[in-house]
Amino acid sequence: MSQGRARDGEPAGEVYDWYTRAIELLEGGNPQAAAELLAHARARVPESASVLEALARASFDAGRFGAAAAQFAELADSSPDNDYAHFGLGLSRMRLGDHAGAIDQLAMAATMRPDRKEYDQALREARATIRFRQRDAGWAG
Repeated sequence: MSQGRARDGEPAGEVYDWYTRAIELLEGGNPQAAAELLAHARARVPESASVLEALARASFDAGRFGAAAAQFAELADSSPDNDYAHFGLGLSRMRLGDHAGAIDQLAMAATMRPDRKEYDQALREARATIRFRQRDAGWAG
């Protein structure tokens, strides 16, 4: 792919270059920079599920849980059989404090992929948090 002249505000290179650099940044522990590159890629190829999933992961890892939830929700809506999208949406909702909303997504992911221990673990944590909060609310009353 050519390294031609970038459009105004865009990084040099092509979408594939941005995507591969972003994945390297994400795996190297720099999710904020990865999210910036992936946002450019998403603007150019909004139909790409791979770009959207990577952007959602980068947003989550960068602590932008609202953005990650929206991105994972979009991915889950467009690909209902994508277990990772449901898992990411569930984790994002947990980080936003919506444990009840997280349970539905995490249960779906765990049902789709019972071999993924991290899905089941996250579901157990969300359920335990709700039980704890309900018990704690009972003590306050």
